[in-house]
Amino acid sequence: MKIRGKFLVLASMGLVATLSMTGCDSEPKQEAVPAGSIVIALGDSLTYGYGASLDAAYPKVLADLSHWTVINAGVNGDTSADVLARVDDITTQNPDLVLLGVGGNDVLQRVQPETTRANITATIDTLKSANIDVVLIAEPHFSASALFGRVSDNPLYEDIADAKEVPLYSGGWSAVLSDDTLKSDRIHANAAGYRQFAEGLHDYLQEEGVAR
Repeated sequence: MKIRGKFLVLASMGLVATLSMTGCDSEPKQEAVPAGSIVIALGDSLTYGYGASLDAAYPKVLADLSHWTVINAGVNGDTSADVLARVDDITTQNPDLVLLGVGGNDVLQRVQPETTRANITATIDTLKSANIDVVLIAEPHFSASALFGRVSDNPLYEDIADAKEVPLYSGGWSAVLSDDTLKSDRIHANAAGYRQFAEGLHDYLQEEGVAR
């Protein structure tokens, strides 16, 4: 084979590889959860919807957007230890997906970050061992100054998501709780804030291929 012929063959192979890689990138990253599936939103007061009516809480808004049956398992004041203590009750309900958002109260109560990390990791492990898919939701890293200004995600969520290989929805609560027009108090959303969060989460789940 002439050198020019070899080059054309290699170029063609490279083009095929490029197209194949492009095709892989366009594929959904997760298996879609069908309409009507049972989804549990597990967490604290941000999940419960403190500061607004239950009809305005993010699980209810997400249910309307996704056509899933979304069960609100948020409890006001729950820490990561509290959620871990009740995760076995969640597994008995055999949901198709759990949306896990907890940890903000740990920061407010000055729980050591490694304890929070261990509790959230153990919660994810329990759910995964029951063959339940999990999406982790980042919560803000509150500080005395951040309570009066812009807040940002606690970095431990990204570490946990990478270690446990679960999807992470980041930035949603931090964006809401950095906007006074979306808050009912310094650390909770109002109805408009919960809607913005639910819409952002739904968009993310669609991008990941979890929601249609």
